[in-house]
Amino acid sequence: MAVYRLYPEKDATIWSEPTLAGLYGNSGLDQILEIGGYPDVNNVGRTKRSLIQFNSTEISNTLNQRVTGNYSASLNLYIADASELPEEYSVYVNPISSSWFNGTGRLNDKPVNRTGVSWKFKDSAVTEWTTLGSDYLSSPSGSQLHTLKTDHDLNIDVTNIVDAVYSGSISNNGMLVKIQDSYENYTSQSISLKYFSVNSSTIFKPFLEFKWDDSTFAPGSLAVLDTDNATITIKNGKESYSNTSKVRFRISSRPKHPARSFTTSSIYLTEYALPSTSQWAIKDEFSEEMIIDFDEQFTKISTDDVSSYFDLEMNILQPDRYYRLLIKTTIDNSTFTIDQNNIFKVVKNV
Repeated sequence: MAVYRLYPEKDATIWSEPTLAGLYGNSGLDQILEIGGYPDVNNVGRTKRSLIQFNSTEISNTLNQRVTGNYSASLNLYIADASELPEEYSVYVNPISSSWFNGTGRLNDKPVNRTGVSWKFKDSAVTEWTTLGSDYLSSPSGSQLHTLKTDHDLNIDVTNIVDAVYSGSISNNGMLVKIQDSYENYTSQSISLKYFSVNSSTIFKPFLEFKWDDSTFAPGSLAVLDTDNATITIKNGKESYSNTSKVRFRISSRPKHPARSFTTSSIYLTEYALPSTSQWAIKDEFSEEMIIDFDEQFTKISTDDVSSYFDLEMNILQPDRYYRLLIKTTIDNSTFTIDQNNIFKVVKNV
């Protein structure tokens, strides 16, 4: 297991445009997170930012109990809609320096919902931010550059922020997500980036992803597969798994036409090891979205003296969905993907 995900305990959008009564609303239960800059009806520049927080205990447990060696941590948000984008823009992530209350509002609530965090307040219209738009640290930070040719999803390296939270050098009050300064309070166009929030009913919830290399290659007496004319399958796959289970998927690898040898057992039952650079991936069966993509460093397949294998904790996947397992390997300078309809469902453990 070299990929693990945490989902937010809370998130919300805050915006600088007040109502006619001078009130700032809360969006703690909205299905969308927003960032951008735009002119209001009076051509005054306005800004939207998003706040997102992950549980401190879950971060510590992940680093203490799962991660081995060097790791990377990234904040991931899926784009829901984007409009009037510039040719190039950057998105920044900074640690929030004050605690805040999520609230139960939505962006378009009428009357204005003031139960939680807003542009002016950390909570239900009682405690103000020191600076309008949230209090945050300039360092550590993360950023990602986008152009019109990118897909606009966010995958921002926040390893330095997670390190600081884990070491206790900064408090965990979550992270602020914002567009670059020059596009905040923007009046030339209405730059809008909308992402799915933790309250989304889709599979595209935000997550904090940890990646590390825990692969081993110790095939013992197993020969390494050296032909692409082979049968490669998941040998212990099931139709469904509990979302609380951890599964070791064993991979059966055999040439279709093995070399003849003098043995008392069938040569067609002899297991082979996949090459050490082989990788695994997971695709959502219906949306065909790559949930965990092939990664030559972090989704490498391991091998022991029984077979090749990889581990997967099912709680990183959204329950009540079907997923497809994929394998990629390189043999004799040819790289190919194996798809043997290894489909399974993750079910809630009730």
